Amino acid sequence: MELEFKKPYLDNRELSWLKFNKRVLEEAGNLSVPLFERLKFVYIFSNNLDEFFMIRVGYLRERRKLKKDATDNKTNLTASEQLKLISKSVKELVPIRDKAYKEIGKQLNQFGLVKVNYTERLSAQDEKYLESYFKKEVFPLLTPSVIDKKHPVPFLRNREIYVAAGLKSGDSQKQAIGILPATTPGVFNRIVWLPPLDGRVRFMLIEHLIMRYIHTVFGNYEITDRSIFRLTRNADITVDEALFDHDLDFRGVMEELLKKRRKSAPVRIEFDSSDKENHMNIVKQLNLDLGEDYIYTQSAPLDMQFVFGLEAQIKNHFPNETLELFFPPLTPQNSPAVNEKKSIMQQVSENDILLTFPYESVKPFIRLLEEAADDPDVHSIKITLYRLASDSKIINALIRAAENGKYVLALLELRARFDEENNINWSKRLEEAGAEVIYGLEDLKVHSKLLLITKRTGTAENSSICYFTQIGTGNYNEKTNRLYTDLTLLTANKDIGTDASVVFNTLSRGETVESTNLLWVAPRCLKSRVVEMIDIEITRGNHGYIGLKLNSLTDRDIIEKLVEASRNGVTVELLIRGICCLIAGVEGYTDNVRVHSIVGRFLEHSRIYIFGKGEKARVYISSADFMTRNTERRVEVAAPIRDVALKNHIIDDFNTMMNDNIKSRIQNPNGKYTIVKRGDNAMLDSQIYFYERAYMSVRSDRNEPENIKKEWAIIRFFKSIFKK
Repeated sequence: MELEFKKPYLDNRELSWLKFNKRVLEEAGNLSVPLFERLKFVYIFSNNLDEFFMIRVGYLRERRKLKKDATDNKTNLTASEQLKLISKSVKELVPIRDKAYKEIGKQLNQFGLVKVNYTERLSAQDEKYLESYFKKEVFPLLTPSVIDKKHPVPFLRNREIYVAAGLKSGDSQKQAIGILPATTPGVFNRIVWLPPLDGRVRFMLIEHLIMRYIHTVFGNYEITDRSIFRLTRNADITVDEALFDHDLDFRGVMEELLKKRRKSAPVRIEFDSSDKENHMNIVKQLNLDLGEDYIYTQSAPLDMQFVFGLEAQIKNHFPNETLELFFPPLTPQNSPAVNEKKSIMQQVSENDILLTFPYESVKPFIRLLEEAADDPDVHSIKITLYRLASDSKIINALIRAAENGKYVLALLELRARFDEENNINWSKRLEEAGAEVIYGLEDLKVHSKLLLITKRTGTAENSSICYFTQIGTGNYNEKTNRLYTDLTLLTANKDIGTDASVVFNTLSRGETVESTNLLWVAPRCLKSRVVEMIDIEITRGNHGYIGLKLNSLTDRDIIEKLVEASRNGVTVELLIRGICCLIAGVEGYTDNVRVHSIVGRFLEHSRIYIFGKGEKARVYISSADFMTRNTERRVEVAAPIRDVALKNHIIDDFNTMMNDNIKSRIQNPNGKYTIVKRGDNAMLDSQIYFYERAYMSVRSDRNEPENIKKEWAIIRFFKSIFKK
């Protein structure tokens, strides 16, 4: 079907996201990416697609039922039309993914990593080994089900892989289906290792092992066909306002919602073979309300999570090939702005400090929390928490502070999708330590990354209050701090601290912030400030400038303002990793807009707003993307960068990313993305450049640690590859 754009410079949110995931998939076929890392990109693409179906497709299917004729506000597409286009796009991407997976598998075979499929002929020795393994380790734990008129369909878990067999009994013409769960957590190992052969590492996935010996499970039946399939269920479960009953504990409500999510309606079924007739028969017998648009066939494994189980085995068996197979090991470096031998609180009181992840270490921030936990003059620590590491040093520091008698307030968002269970567990730990835990507002998620430490200084007769504030673009998660690009500002600025205090006091009352001095706080005083800044640049015409780095841009009001700015001659440069509903270069509308997207080794996650150039430039970092959900339905915080050196540092980094010509794609007026033309320009991978800078900042010719020397040499090696 052809799109009928409401306006030529607007793109559909869902289709724009699929274009982003296509850019991820392109890295799986990028020959400059080490081979095993290309396999990880296949996993990332597939996992992204899982979440897209669980959330966005789930949402659209529900919307289609409730508001059949409602259209999106950019392309006038109904939910049904969007679902149709999504299916068409995904069914074009899946074969590309399968082809990439197959090619990577062939090349890994040459290294000696061999995946064995259930259909392959094996030696007598291998057959004996697998049969023995199946009988001892698998068969006793299997829970088979037979589906026929006498036996109902068992509950099929979200994203669990099942092995199905067509069953025929004796001379009867009646068909039944036998089903075996293959990947129930904690039951089987997904990877079954075969004995090494001629230096090769061989493995079979558990679902293929079960397929190979399924006839032994249903011994009284004739096996007519076999399939491997997986269901994806709707995970777009939101908190019903009715659940906010004063007699109900919100944490208990969330625990109930997680149970509900596991049983929600299917939105997709995937098969690993091309037997269409068999697929339709299974869908029919399972009583699934899924038409052909929701039935997918692929040759790659239905769940790519096993990829990470291969990594250690490969590194042990092929240590000499790691540079060809994996990205070079890179370690976050100490920030040159931080003296490790000096109190971090004292350093922040002297100068604002900006940390850039993953290039610089998160340790100074953790040190700040630990110092505050032990400082007798610190009165309180207040923090908003969204996503946390499973073994969180940040939580441990907060617990230590509470146990030391500090007032610790943790606003912990239990509705952080797919992290709800982890956050529920942390909330219990914090409460046990004596911290006060609140869960945010009834109808708004708290997505901000904000910390406020309040300290009393001076003597008892002449004391004063000082604030230490941290505002970040990313989560308080030590694991993602090594994988996501983010910024965090540490400041003792009293005006910012006062604003942060207003934010926490307001949220503690269950209200939203109406006004602040320096901080911008959604939902009531962020979007309006952004629009004001764009209006100022519009008055400057050809001398105006707007630079934005975001994960997503969907907010219609802001998009229209950016179009207005472009039509008035303002230069608009956008670094948008994911969804971008504004199309650049459309004549008469967005002639002055450029949209770039960087997809590389690290996930681009920082949010930067730049308005104006030179001395007039105003720079903010924020937790907020320009999506309506962020600007109108979440609590988000943006902070000004007031230190001139730090402001220029961020602007320089933004310009470096706009000039990336290795991992950057540029959006064309037709909404499609192409790799930036390199021409005669020097090769620039901005992420490698920033890591190179981080290493350079700590190098010492006399006292350089051996690991730094080694990793520095690896960076130079990879830069030489790009030059070639």
